[in-house]
Amino acid sequence: MAKPIVLIAEELSPATVEALGPDFDIRHVDGTDRPALLSALAGADAILIRSATQVDAEAIAAAPKLKVVARAGVGLDNVDIKAATEAGVMVVNAPTSNIISAAELTIGHMLSVARHIPAADASLSAGEWKRSKYTGAELYEKTVGIIGLGRIGALITARLQAFGMNVVAYDPYVTAARAQQLGVQLLPLDELLAQSDFITIHMPKTPETTGMIGAAQLAKMKKTAYIVNVARGGLIDEDALADALARNVIAGAGLDVFVNEPPTGSKLLGLPNIVVTPHLGASTDEAQEKAGVSVAKSVRLALGGELVPDAVNVAGGIIDPFVRPGIALVEKLGQILAAVAGHSALTALEVDVRGELAAYDVSVYRLAALKGYFTNQVTENVSYVNAPLLAEQRGISSSLTTAEESKDYRNVTTLHGLLADGSSVEVSGTLSGTRMVEKIVGLNGYDIEVPIAEHHIVMLYADRPGIVASYGREFGDAGINIAGMQIARRSAGGQALSIITVDSPVPDQVLARVAAAIDAEELREIDIVDA
Repeated sequence: MAKPIVLIAEELSPATVEALGPDFDIRHVDGTDRPALLSALAGADAILIRSATQVDAEAIAAAPKLKVVARAGVGLDNVDIKAATEAGVMVVNAPTSNIISAAELTIGHMLSVARHIPAADASLSAGEWKRSKYTGAELYEKTVGIIGLGRIGALITARLQAFGMNVVAYDPYVTAARAQQLGVQLLPLDELLAQSDFITIHMPKTPETTGMIGAAQLAKMKKTAYIVNVARGGLIDEDALADALARNVIAGAGLDVFVNEPPTGSKLLGLPNIVVTPHLGASTDEAQEKAGVSVAKSVRLALGGELVPDAVNVAGGIIDPFVRPGIALVEKLGQILAAVAGHSALTALEVDVRGELAAYDVSVYRLAALKGYFTNQVTENVSYVNAPLLAEQRGISSSLTTAEESKDYRNVTTLHGLLADGSSVEVSGTLSGTRMVEKIVGLNGYDIEVPIAEHHIVMLYADRPGIVASYGREFGDAGINIAGMQIARRSAGGQALSIITVDSPVPDQVLARVAAAIDAEELREIDIVDA
């Protein structure tokens, strides 16, 4: 069996290839060579990129087998996430790979602007010895204001507290309890600006945060204060900052990021009281290796059909080991539900989880149910990425409920489907025993217990003698071997439900003869595709 093809479009660390392991056909292409890239994508199951390769709608359309785009880094400006989602392609990145590197660069900028290190180096290299000109300021016992107390902000807090600094912060999404845990005082932005000797920004770039530090905010800072930005270009109004530095409104600044990169012709370049670096936040050997290894692991998970915690276009997240075995079961229940519903249009899908699982985050089961339902219903590749989108496009709502009470099983998951004609279908399943055998344990109100196999036939008919012999004879005459069977009924002489397991698909003409022989009210074939 051919190995999945993983395309590496840019230079990545040897540890990245090692982390992928031997299970893939690894191929290389120059991602900046557009014709070569499009040609190579035709057979690719996954592509690993950095920042130079453009994975846009055209590239995604050229890759009919593509399941995952993996960016070995944080930003995703070069990936068309909308086009990927519509095609069912997972997009992953490495959001924590560079946080230590970014935190350390921030502190490097703070020390550089406070002690004039780059200017003093240039002066000495030019043959000058001007010690008094480069008298600086200590960090010890100064106040640092951190704007954005997320993962990088927390790392910087711990490191600057070791310098003996007082840390204050502004972050509208951080609780007082979290700030107290970090030893940080939360302040309104204006108070932080007024009190801080050093300010560093670690906010995402959004319409609300773009230009959040402008002329009015810079004017509130101390004349002796320094400001640093290694997060995103544009959080500080560059024209306002250049003016403030030129007029000594503040003492200095350190920038690693800019609105335009490279910042050719920027008024900030060449000012004596600014330190600039060319977007080096993630430019360490360690960060690059972490990013490559992280996305390699994500590719392995994605091509293994599992959810990926770092996927940016999947509402999943980290899955508890106790929850994970049920994902494949729920996908199969979704396929069964679709088969039992037949040609009736689904309008709502409700997922009900009962038992010990109710104590865990089982939100992934809603995605699994949708993926299973659409697996044999649409021509598109169906994944956890686009299953919710397919439901939305078809006007199908979906929901998830949990309850700790489970009468008959340790855990049971039930899918309720509401159909456009006002009727409903329902299927329940569980994992049974130490081997965690996948079983159907309920179908449209009938109690059954049938191990899920590749091929099933479901029949509903009036309960009477001779039925089993009738359909057994028809299947036997057609050469269809029955591997298992269970019959359920609510009362003698009423309706009976038979689920039989067969070793091979059943031709339509055989199904028609069986339906006629037993005068079936309903007869459905269920063919399960492995998750």
